Amino acid sequence: MSGPQPPARDSSTDVVRWAVFSCVLVPVVLLWYGTSLAGAAGTALGLAAVTMVCRILLRQSERGAARLLAEERSPHRGGRHRTGSGAHRGGRHSGGNTPVG
Repeated sequence: MSGPQPPARDSSTDVVRWAVFSCVLVPVVLLWYGTSLAGAAGTALGLAAVTMVCRILLRQSERGAARLLAEERSPHRGGRHRTGSGAHRGGRHSGGNTPVG
């Protein structure tokens, strides 16, 4: 018997949290060292845009990995699975018995 398990940590959430933290920290540091307010704000906006794009890509990657894992675990039904490259059943074959001349 195993007791209740703690929820698994979501690594992409951790990455996004650190990115948001840097979106706040970097402009503060830039202001501390004398950069203009406009420059720090532009940097914050740029970092926020990069963070959003990375978050979207991470989520898509996680969904794709979950889908592949689900496909591997589920039993394959019917005859619609893929075989190795070039292995086809029936149909026309090119060049097998044609004379070279």
